[in-house]
Amino acid sequence: MNKGTHFSGQPMYGQLINLLNKEEILKFSRERNGERYVKSFDAYQHLVIMLYAVIKRFDSLREIADSMFPEARKLAHLGISTMPRRSTLSDANSRRPEEVFEDTYRSLYARYKDELSSDSRKRQTPLWLKRLQIIDSTTISLFSNLIFKGVGRHPKSGKKKGGIKVHTNIHANEGVPSDVKFTSAATNDSFMLMPTNYTTGNIIALDRAYIDYAKFQELTKRGVVYVTKMKKNLVYEELSDVMYMKPDGLMEYRVQIVEFKKRTKNGEDIRHKARIVTYVDLTKKKPKVISLLTNDMDMDMEDIIAIYRKRWEIELLFKQLKQNFPLRYFYGESANAIKIQIRVTLIANLLLMVIQKRIKRSWSFSGLAAMVRIMLMYYVNCYTFLEEPEKDWAKMVQEAKETPPEPSLFD
Repeated sequence: MNKGTHFSGQPMYGQLINLLNKEEILKFSRERNGERYVKSFDAYQHLVIMLYAVIKRFDSLREIADSMFPEARKLAHLGISTMPRRSTLSDANSRRPEEVFEDTYRSLYARYKDELSSDSRKRQTPLWLKRLQIIDSTTISLFSNLIFKGVGRHPKSGKKKGGIKVHTNIHANEGVPSDVKFTSAATNDSFMLMPTNYTTGNIIALDRAYIDYAKFQELTKRGVVYVTKMKKNLVYEELSDVMYMKPDGLMEYRVQIVEFKKRTKNGEDIRHKARIVTYVDLTKKKPKVISLLTNDMDMDMEDIIAIYRKRWEIELLFKQLKQNFPLRYFYGESANAIKIQIRVTLIANLLLMVIQKRIKRSWSFSGLAAMVRIMLMYYVNCYTFLEEPEKDWAKMVQEAKETPPEPSLFD
Protein backbone atom coordinates (compact mmCIF):
# COMPACT_ATOMS: atom_id res chain seq x y z
CA MET A 1 0.00 0.00 0.00
CA ASN A 2 1.16 3.57 -0.65
CA LYS A 3 2.17 5.89 2.16
CA GLY A 4 -0.80 7.31 4.02
CA THR A 5 -2.10 10.81 3.53
CA HIS A 6 -0.62 11.79 6.92
CA PHE A 7 2.88 10.34 6.45
CA SER A 8 5.66 11.91 8.54
CA GLY A 9 9.40 11.36 8.67
CA GLN A 10 9.30 10.54 12.38
CA PRO A 11 6.90 8.58 14.58
CA MET A 12 4.08 10.39 16.35
CA TYR A 13 6.02 9.91 19.60
CA GLY A 14 8.95 11.85 18.15
CA GLN A 15 6.65 14.79 17.44
CA LEU A 16 5.28 14.58 21.00
CA ILE A 17 8.69 14.69 22.68
CA ASN A 18 9.69 17.60 20.43
CA LEU A 19 7.69 19.60 22.97
CA LEU A 20 10.47 18.82 25.48
CA ASN A 21 13.79 20.65 25.79
CA LYS A 22 16.56 18.06 26.05
CA GLU A 23 19.33 20.44 27.15
CA GLU A 24 17.14 21.96 29.82
CA ILE A 25 16.24 18.52 31.24
CA LEU A 26 19.93 17.53 31.42
CA LYS A 27 20.68 20.88 33.09
CA PHE A 28 18.02 20.24 35.75
CA SER A 29 19.47 16.77 36.32
CA ARG A 30 23.05 18.03 36.72
CA GLU A 31 21.87 20.67 39.19
CA ARG A 32 20.14 17.94 41.23
CA ASN A 33 23.15 15.55 40.97
CA GLY A 34 21.03 13.26 38.80
CA GLU A 35 23.90 12.56 36.38
CA ARG A 36 26.39 11.43 39.01
CA TYR A 37 27.86 7.98 38.22
CA VAL A 38 25.73 7.80 35.03
CA LYS A 39 27.46 6.30 31.97
CA SER A 40 24.79 6.34 29.28
CA PHE A 41 21.22 6.40 30.66
CA ASP A 42 20.85 10.15 31.23
CA ALA A 43 17.81 12.04 32.53
CA TYR A 44 16.48 12.82 29.06
CA GLN A 45 16.51 9.13 28.02
CA HIS A 46 15.01 8.25 31.40
CA LEU A 47 12.11 10.67 30.83
CA VAL A 48 11.55 9.55 27.22
CA ILE A 49 11.33 5.88 28.27
CA MET A 50 9.05 6.65 31.23
CA LEU A 51 6.78 8.82 29.06
CA TYR A 52 6.60 5.98 26.53
CA ALA A 53 5.60 3.62 29.36
CA VAL A 54 2.86 5.77 30.91
CA ILE A 55 1.32 6.74 27.55
CA LYS A 56 1.23 3.04 26.56
CA ARG A 57 -0.16 2.23 30.04
CA PHE A 58 2.39 -0.46 30.85
CA ASP A 59 2.09 -2.03 34.29
CA SER A 60 5.62 -3.30 34.95
CA LEU A 61 9.31 -2.83 34.16
CA ARG A 62 9.32 -6.17 32.32
CA GLU A 63 6.52 -4.97 30.03
CA ILE A 64 8.43 -1.74 29.34
CA ALA A 65 11.72 -3.53 28.57
CA ASP A 66 10.11 -6.22 26.38
CA SER A 67 8.08 -3.72 24.36
CA MET A 68 11.08 -1.55 23.49
CA PHE A 69 13.08 -4.17 21.57
CA PRO A 70 10.70 -4.34 18.56
CA GLU A 71 10.80 -0.53 18.45
CA ALA A 72 14.59 -0.23 18.92
CA ARG A 73 15.28 1.36 15.52
CA LYS A 74 12.51 3.94 15.90
CA LEU A 75 13.58 4.76 19.47
CA ALA A 76 17.18 5.23 18.30
CA HIS A 77 15.94 8.02 16.03
CA LEU A 78 14.44 9.64 19.12
CA GLY A 79 17.74 9.77 21.01
CA ILE A 80 17.59 6.41 22.83
CA SER A 81 21.05 5.07 22.02
CA THR A 82 20.79 1.88 24.12
CA MET A 83 17.81 -0.16 25.23
CA PRO A 84 17.88 -0.07 29.06
CA ARG A 85 17.51 -3.31 30.98
CA ARG A 86 14.94 -3.64 33.74
CA SER A 87 17.69 -3.25 36.32
CA THR A 88 18.93 -0.04 34.68
CA LEU A 89 15.47 1.49 34.71
CA SER A 90 14.84 0.30 38.27
CA ASP A 91 18.11 1.84 39.49
CA ALA A 92 17.35 5.12 37.71
CA ASN A 93 13.90 5.30 39.31
CA SER A 94 15.44 4.72 42.72
CA ARG A 95 18.48 6.98 42.45
CA ARG A 96 17.74 9.91 40.14
CA PRO A 97 16.05 12.60 42.29
CA GLU A 98 12.36 13.02 41.55
CA GLU A 99 12.95 16.78 41.75
CA VAL A 100 14.48 16.53 38.24
CA PHE A 101 11.04 15.62 36.91
CA GLU A 102 9.36 18.22 39.13
CA ASP A 103 11.64 20.91 37.65
CA THR A 104 10.88 19.63 34.15
CA TYR A 105 7.13 19.78 34.76
CA ARG A 106 7.34 23.32 36.16
CA SER A 107 9.32 24.45 33.12
CA LEU A 108 6.83 22.86 30.70
CA TYR A 109 3.93 24.39 32.60
CA ALA A 110 5.51 27.86 32.43
CA ARG A 111 6.14 27.42 28.69
CA TYR A 112 2.68 26.18 27.70
CA LYS A 113 0.28 27.63 30.29
CA ASP A 114 -0.74 30.56 28.07
CA GLU A 115 -1.46 28.13 25.24
CA LEU A 116 -3.57 25.98 27.57
CA SER A 117 -5.57 28.83 29.12
CA SER A 118 -9.04 29.55 27.81
CA ASP A 119 -9.71 32.96 26.28
CA SER A 120 -11.50 35.18 28.80
CA ARG A 121 -12.63 37.45 25.92
CA LYS A 122 -15.02 34.77 24.67
CA ARG A 123 -18.69 35.35 25.21
CA GLN A 124 -20.23 34.15 28.47
CA THR A 125 -16.80 33.70 30.07
CA PRO A 126 -16.96 35.30 33.55
CA LEU A 127 -14.32 37.89 34.35
CA TRP A 128 -13.39 36.11 37.58
CA LEU A 129 -12.35 32.90 35.77
CA LYS A 130 -8.73 34.01 35.14
CA ARG A 131 -8.38 34.86 38.84
CA LEU A 132 -9.75 31.53 40.06
CA GLN A 133 -7.53 28.77 41.45
CA ILE A 134 -8.73 25.44 42.80
CA ILE A 135 -7.00 23.28 45.38
CA ASP A 136 -7.78 19.71 46.35
CA SER A 137 -6.11 16.36 46.85
CA THR A 138 -6.51 12.81 45.64
CA THR A 139 -5.24 9.65 47.30
CA ILE A 140 -3.51 6.90 45.31
CA SER A 141 -3.53 3.54 47.07
CA LEU A 142 -0.29 1.60 47.49
CA PHE A 143 0.31 -2.05 48.33
CA SER A 144 2.64 -1.24 51.21
CA ASN A 145 2.11 0.88 54.32
CA LEU A 146 5.87 1.19 54.97
CA ILE A 147 6.64 4.30 52.91
CA PHE A 148 3.44 6.36 52.92
CA LYS A 149 1.02 5.76 55.77
CA GLY A 150 -2.51 5.01 54.66
CA VAL A 151 -5.86 5.77 56.18
CA GLY A 152 -7.46 2.32 56.37
CA ARG A 153 -7.11 -1.41 55.87
CA HIS A 154 -7.55 -3.71 52.90
CA PRO A 155 -11.21 -4.94 52.94
CA LYS A 156 -10.22 -8.59 52.37
CA SER A 157 -6.82 -9.13 53.99
CA GLY A 158 -7.24 -6.63 56.80
CA LYS A 159 -3.67 -5.43 56.26
CA LYS A 160 -2.94 -1.72 56.54
CA LYS A 161 -3.08 0.07 53.19
CA GLY A 162 -0.46 2.54 52.12
CA GLY A 163 -1.41 5.67 50.28
CA ILE A 164 0.20 8.74 48.78
CA LYS A 165 -1.83 11.95 48.79
CA VAL A 166 -1.32 14.20 45.78
CA HIS A 167 -2.09 17.81 46.79
CA THR A 168 -2.86 19.85 43.68
CA ASN A 169 -3.40 23.49 42.72
CA ILE A 170 -4.85 24.38 39.31
CA HIS A 171 -5.87 27.60 37.57
CA ALA A 172 -9.48 27.09 36.51
CA ASN A 173 -8.90 28.38 32.97
CA GLU A 174 -5.90 26.06 32.32
CA GLY A 175 -6.96 22.58 33.40
CA VAL A 176 -3.49 21.29 34.37
CA PRO A 177 -1.75 21.45 37.78
CA SER A 178 0.29 24.57 38.52
CA ASP A 179 1.65 23.06 41.73
CA VAL A 180 1.75 19.52 43.15
CA LYS A 181 3.00 18.26 46.49
CA PHE A 182 3.12 14.74 47.96
CA THR A 183 2.39 13.53 51.50
CA SER A 184 1.21 10.31 53.09
CA ALA A 185 -2.53 9.68 52.80
CA ALA A 186 -2.96 10.40 56.52
CA THR A 187 -1.93 14.08 56.13
CA ASN A 188 -4.71 16.66 56.53
CA ASP A 189 -5.72 18.51 53.36
CA SER A 190 -5.18 21.96 54.90
CA PHE A 191 -1.43 21.32 54.48
CA MET A 192 -1.74 22.65 50.90
CA LEU A 193 -3.53 25.89 51.81
CA MET A 194 -0.61 28.30 52.17
CA PRO A 195 -1.75 31.96 52.22
CA THR A 196 1.73 33.15 51.19
CA ASN A 197 1.24 31.44 47.79
CA TYR A 198 -1.61 33.80 46.85
CA THR A 199 -1.78 37.51 46.07
CA THR A 200 -4.39 40.26 46.08
CA GLY A 201 -7.19 39.55 43.63
CA ASN A 202 -6.80 35.75 43.62
CA ILE A 203 -9.92 33.63 44.19
CA ILE A 204 -9.64 30.12 45.66
CA ALA A 205 -12.30 27.40 45.47
CA LEU A 206 -11.73 24.60 47.95
CA ASP A 207 -13.39 21.75 49.76
CA ARG A 208 -14.58 22.06 53.36
CA ALA A 209 -11.65 19.90 54.49
CA TYR A 210 -9.52 23.05 54.12
CA ILE A 211 -11.46 25.15 56.64
CA ASP A 212 -8.94 26.85 58.93
CA TYR A 213 -9.90 30.16 60.56
CA ALA A 214 -6.32 31.36 61.01
CA LYS A 215 -5.48 30.74 57.34
CA PHE A 216 -8.80 32.24 56.22
CA GLN A 217 -8.08 35.40 58.18
CA GLU A 218 -4.60 35.61 56.66
CA LEU A 219 -6.12 35.25 53.17
CA THR A 220 -8.56 38.05 53.96
CA LYS A 221 -5.71 40.34 55.03
CA ARG A 222 -3.94 39.58 51.73
CA GLY A 223 -7.01 40.48 49.68
CA VAL A 224 -7.59 36.88 48.57
CA VAL A 225 -11.17 35.59 48.20
CA TYR A 226 -12.02 32.02 49.17
CA VAL A 227 -15.21 30.03 48.52
CA THR A 228 -15.79 26.73 50.29
CA LYS A 229 -18.62 24.55 51.56
CA MET A 230 -19.87 24.90 55.11
CA LYS A 231 -19.39 22.23 57.75
CA LYS A 232 -22.41 21.41 59.88
CA ASN A 233 -20.60 21.64 63.21
CA LEU A 234 -19.11 25.15 62.83
CA VAL A 235 -19.80 27.53 65.71
CA TYR A 236 -20.24 31.22 64.92
CA GLU A 237 -21.96 34.42 65.97
CA GLU A 238 -24.65 35.57 63.56
CA LEU A 239 -24.43 39.32 62.75
CA SER A 240 -27.22 39.48 60.15
CA ASP A 241 -29.59 37.13 58.33
CA VAL A 242 -31.51 37.98 55.13
CA MET A 243 -33.81 35.64 53.18
CA TYR A 244 -34.50 36.25 49.47
CA MET A 245 -37.77 34.72 48.24
CA LYS A 246 -39.02 33.66 44.81
CA PRO A 247 -42.41 34.91 43.49
CA ASP A 248 -43.91 31.50 44.38
CA GLY A 249 -42.94 31.98 48.03
CA LEU A 250 -40.03 29.52 48.07
CA MET A 251 -36.54 30.48 49.27
CA GLU A 252 -34.09 31.56 46.56
CA TYR A 253 -31.14 32.56 48.76
CA ARG A 254 -30.33 33.03 52.40
CA VAL A 255 -27.40 35.30 53.21
CA GLN A 256 -25.87 35.41 56.70
CA ILE A 257 -23.00 37.58 57.89
CA VAL A 258 -21.21 35.71 60.67
CA GLU A 259 -18.10 35.91 62.82
CA PHE A 260 -15.95 32.97 63.88
CA LYS A 261 -13.90 33.16 67.06
CA LYS A 262 -11.05 30.87 68.00
CA ARG A 263 -8.10 30.88 70.38
CA THR A 264 -4.91 29.35 68.98
CA LYS A 265 -2.42 27.20 70.89
CA ASN A 266 -0.27 30.31 71.26
CA GLY A 267 -3.09 32.09 73.08
CA GLU A 268 -3.89 34.36 70.13
CA ASP A 269 -7.55 35.22 69.61
CA ILE A 270 -8.72 34.96 65.99
CA ARG A 271 -11.87 36.74 64.85
CA HIS A 272 -12.87 36.02 61.26
CA LYS A 273 -15.86 37.65 59.55
CA ALA A 274 -17.46 35.77 56.66
CA ARG A 275 -20.63 35.36 54.60
CA ILE A 276 -22.76 32.21 54.36
CA VAL A 277 -24.77 31.84 51.13
CA THR A 278 -27.46 29.14 51.27
CA TYR A 279 -29.41 28.01 48.20
CA VAL A 280 -31.29 25.01 46.82
CA ASP A 281 -29.32 23.09 44.20
CA LEU A 282 -31.81 22.03 41.53
CA THR A 283 -29.17 20.48 39.24
CA LYS A 284 -29.35 17.22 41.18
CA LYS A 285 -32.08 14.60 40.72
CA LYS A 286 -33.16 15.38 44.26
CA PRO A 287 -33.07 19.09 45.27
CA LYS A 288 -30.45 19.73 47.93
CA VAL A 289 -29.88 22.66 50.30
CA ILE A 290 -26.23 23.80 50.12
CA SER A 291 -24.46 26.41 52.25
CA LEU A 292 -21.27 28.07 50.99
CA LEU A 293 -18.79 30.08 53.05
CA THR A 294 -16.81 33.04 51.68
CA ASN A 295 -14.97 36.10 52.89
CA ASP A 296 -16.29 38.18 49.97
CA MET A 297 -19.13 40.46 51.11
CA ASP A 298 -19.98 42.08 47.77
CA MET A 299 -19.84 39.51 44.95
CA ASP A 300 -23.14 38.48 43.37
CA MET A 301 -24.55 35.30 44.90
CA GLU A 302 -24.83 33.61 41.51
CA ASP A 303 -21.09 34.18 41.00
CA ILE A 304 -20.30 32.69 44.43
CA ILE A 305 -22.28 29.57 43.50
CA ALA A 306 -20.67 29.38 40.03
CA ILE A 307 -17.18 29.66 41.56
CA TYR A 308 -17.80 26.75 43.90
CA ARG A 309 -19.23 24.64 41.08
CA LYS A 310 -16.00 25.24 39.17
CA ARG A 311 -14.27 23.24 41.91
CA TRP A 312 -15.50 20.18 40.05
CA GLU A 313 -12.83 20.89 37.40
CA ILE A 314 -10.14 19.48 39.67
CA GLU A 315 -12.18 16.33 40.33
CA LEU A 316 -12.41 15.83 36.55
CA LEU A 317 -8.62 16.25 36.31
CA PHE A 318 -8.04 13.53 38.92
CA LYS A 319 -10.48 11.24 37.08
CA GLN A 320 -8.68 11.97 33.79
CA LEU A 321 -5.29 11.06 35.26
CA LYS A 322 -6.48 7.85 36.90
CA GLN A 323 -8.48 6.64 33.88
CA ASN A 324 -5.86 7.26 31.19
CA PHE A 325 -2.54 6.52 32.88
CA PRO A 326 -1.15 3.60 34.95
CA LEU A 327 -1.53 4.78 38.55
CA ARG A 328 -2.73 1.48 40.02
CA TYR A 329 0.64 -0.23 39.58
CA PHE A 330 4.04 1.33 40.17
CA TYR A 331 7.38 0.54 38.55
CA GLY A 332 9.22 0.69 41.87
CA GLU A 333 8.55 0.43 45.59
CA SER A 334 10.70 3.32 46.81
CA ALA A 335 9.18 6.74 47.54
CA ASN A 336 11.38 8.24 44.83
CA ALA A 337 10.23 5.77 42.16
CA ILE A 338 6.56 6.33 43.03
CA LYS A 339 6.95 10.12 42.85
CA ILE A 340 8.83 9.91 39.53
CA GLN A 341 6.02 7.89 37.97
CA ILE A 342 3.40 10.41 39.14
CA ARG A 343 5.52 13.35 37.91
CA VAL A 344 5.96 11.69 34.49
CA THR A 345 2.20 11.05 34.36
CA LEU A 346 1.61 14.77 34.94
CA ILE A 347 4.07 15.59 32.14
CA ALA A 348 2.33 13.15 29.76
CA ASN A 349 -1.03 14.68 30.65
CA LEU A 350 0.27 18.21 29.99
CA LEU A 351 1.80 17.27 26.61
CA LEU A 352 -1.43 15.60 25.45
CA MET A 353 -3.40 18.65 26.61
CA VAL A 354 -1.14 20.85 24.46
CA ILE A 355 -1.81 18.59 21.44
CA GLN A 356 -5.54 18.72 22.20
CA LYS A 357 -5.46 22.54 22.26
CA ARG A 358 -3.55 22.78 18.97
CA ILE A 359 -6.00 20.80 16.87
CA LYS A 360 -9.40 22.10 15.78
CA ARG A 361 -11.18 18.75 15.91
CA SER A 362 -13.09 18.22 19.13
CA TRP A 363 -11.63 15.20 20.96
CA SER A 364 -12.45 13.97 24.44
CA PHE A 365 -9.22 13.59 26.38
CA SER A 366 -9.75 9.82 26.74
CA GLY A 367 -10.40 9.48 23.02
CA LEU A 368 -7.29 11.48 22.15
CA ALA A 369 -5.12 9.54 24.63
CA ALA A 370 -6.36 6.21 23.23
CA MET A 371 -5.66 7.26 19.61
CA VAL A 372 -2.17 8.53 20.50
CA ARG A 373 -1.49 5.28 22.38
CA ILE A 374 -2.43 3.23 19.30
CA MET A 375 -0.55 5.39 16.78
CA LEU A 376 2.42 6.31 19.00
CA MET A 377 5.13 4.62 16.90
CA TYR A 378 3.51 5.08 13.49
CA TYR A 379 5.06 7.48 10.98
CA VAL A 380 2.10 9.85 10.77
CA ASN A 381 1.88 13.59 11.23
CA CYS A 382 0.44 13.99 14.70
CA TYR A 383 -1.60 17.11 13.99
CA THR A 384 -3.01 16.37 10.53
CA PHE A 385 -3.82 12.78 11.50
CA LEU A 386 -5.71 13.82 14.64
CA GLU A 387 -7.61 16.43 12.61
CA GLU A 388 -8.81 13.83 10.06
CA PRO A 389 -8.00 10.26 11.13
CA GLU A 390 -10.63 8.92 8.71
CA LYS A 391 -8.64 10.00 5.64
CA ASP A 392 -6.21 7.07 5.72
CA TRP A 393 -9.04 4.65 6.44
CA ALA A 394 -11.03 5.95 3.46
CA LYS A 395 -7.94 5.65 1.24
CA MET A 396 -7.36 2.04 2.35
CA VAL A 397 -10.99 1.14 1.60
CA GLN A 398 -10.77 2.77 -1.85
CA GLU A 399 -7.51 0.96 -2.68
CA ALA A 400 -9.07 -2.33 -1.61
CA LYS A 401 -11.98 -1.71 -3.98
CA GLU A 402 -9.67 -0.86 -6.90
CA THR A 403 -7.33 -3.82 -6.41
CA PRO A 404 -8.26 -6.72 -8.72
CA PRO A 405 -9.21 -9.88 -6.84
CA GLU A 406 -6.49 -12.45 -6.38
CA PRO A 407 -6.87 -15.57 -8.55
CA SER A 408 -8.43 -18.52 -6.81
CA LEU A 409 -7.47 -22.17 -7.18
CA PHE A 410 -11.16 -22.98 -7.57
CA ASP A 411 -11.83 -20.63 -10.51
